[in-house]
Amino acid sequence: MQLWELFLIAVSLSMDAFAVSVCKGLSVKQVRPKHALVAGAYFGGFQMLMPLIGYFLGGAFESLITGIDHWIAFVLLGLIGANMVKESRGESENLNDSFSFRAMLPLAVATSIDALAVGVTFAFLQVDILAAVCLIGATTFLFSAGGVHIGNRFGVKYKSRAELAGGIVLILMGLKILVEHLLTHAGILS
Repeated sequence: MQLWELFLIAVSLSMDAFAVSVCKGLSVKQVRPKHALVAGAYFGGFQMLMPLIGYFLGGAFESLITGIDHWIAFVLLGLIGANMVKESRGESENLNDSFSFRAMLPLAVATSIDALAVGVTFAFLQVDILAAVCLIGATTFLFSAGGVHIGNRFGVKYKSRAELAGGIVLILMGLKILVEHLLTHAGILS
């Protein structure tokens, strides 16, 4: 696999993390460098870790991983998105502006599930895994750190609407992952 192909994979894998980072940026009143670094570290770190795990698991667990990855992503993104929708309606006093371990871990896992399956594919293609995971991690780090700033700038004026939109986007992302998998599994999509 050539470098440009790995870069396209890295950008594709980082899109979910970017979208969630934009939503996290919406939740804070004033973005500090720490917020961008934390988001970048969690999302970039998990985007590095998951393909590495997938690579080492290889074909032994391929059917197990690809059989449930869509459900895990759907449930996690759906729950997180529903919470954001609830908060946008003023039903919750505390906005989820936390960048703590408890807040970031489920987001990082949910956005990196696909990377686990990509790692399994890398094992079959005999990709240089060290170069691949470093590129994926660095790309995701940059997209995530930038996403926090973008979300914050947009959300200052339209916080409630933006949080509602962010929650809906997360729910739709989870639904998209589930539907694409089911349609592919049914042979409707290739």
